[in-house]
Amino acid sequence: MIEKLEYLLALARERHFGRGAESCGVTQPTFSAGIRALEEALGMPLVERSSRFQGFTPEGERVLDWARRIVGDMQAMRADIRALKLGLSGLLRIAAIPTALATITELTTPYRRQHEAVRFSIQSCTSNEVLRRLENFEVDAGVTYIDNEPVGKNRVVPLYEERYRLLTAADAPLGRREQVSWAEVGQIPLCLLTPDMQNRRILDRLLRNAGTELRPTLESNSIVVLVSHVQTGRWACVLPEKLAQIFGLTPRLRAIPIVGPEEVHAVGLVLPNREPVSPLVAALVEVAEARAAALAGHGG
Repeated sequence: MIEKLEYLLALARERHFGRGAESCGVTQPTFSAGIRALEEALGMPLVERSSRFQGFTPEGERVLDWARRIVGDMQAMRADIRALKLGLSGLLRIAAIPTALATITELTTPYRRQHEAVRFSIQSCTSNEVLRRLENFEVDAGVTYIDNEPVGKNRVVPLYEERYRLLTAADAPLGRREQVSWAEVGQIPLCLLTPDMQNRRILDRLLRNAGTELRPTLESNSIVVLVSHVQTGRWACVLPEKLAQIFGLTPRLRAIPIVGPEEVHAVGLVLPNREPVSPLVAALVEVAEARAAALAGHGG
């Protein structure tokens, strides 16, 4: 039954019978037969079929919810038993929004000091993709905004507050200022993340509230692309304060606080809300909570 539920989850993830079978390491006939056997065992159709996958029936959507819970608990149980026997090991998968990627080392580095046998996979995703991958068991944890758009029923561990800086050349029009307003930021050539990113939606709202009609001259889903263009001296971009610091500002570049008003958004660790959690995830929560407590003790 567990294997058949895993097939159903793979189909939900891939939305295609062939790709679902490939992700499970079986042939498509074996995969399809497993789905049909699950339907026969439950006495109801779960999948809308034609010449290709069309979606799930209402009953199939309900079974998917149970499948996620059951398979998640099974995976956690296996990891727990393995940890008792061999110590903490395995692969910890984390999906993070692009603006938080540079801060992941503040979780993974202390984690690995305590558990050297654990390996990490870090994936860059939009905020919506972070939640989708969590739901479909493609990752174990996510790092995303926790106060701007809904994060569903997931458990949340706050990590830090995001403040914004204008990254620009020192000899650019605003480059010598000690602070700038959102209205002023909206008047210069900007390169920004693409509209599917929650960070971009935040910036769109802030600039719109400042009375500016945003027309970015360059858009990308890569922070590296944005910063490389700023380094030419012909562009500017808006980055979170922590991310601006990571790039190692040179005398030629400045990260200028944006005020009027200063905007702050919370970023946190997002986890499936289930008990017990896997040992890998439990150890990650301990690291995140210790880091948050240390930041609070130092005033943020």
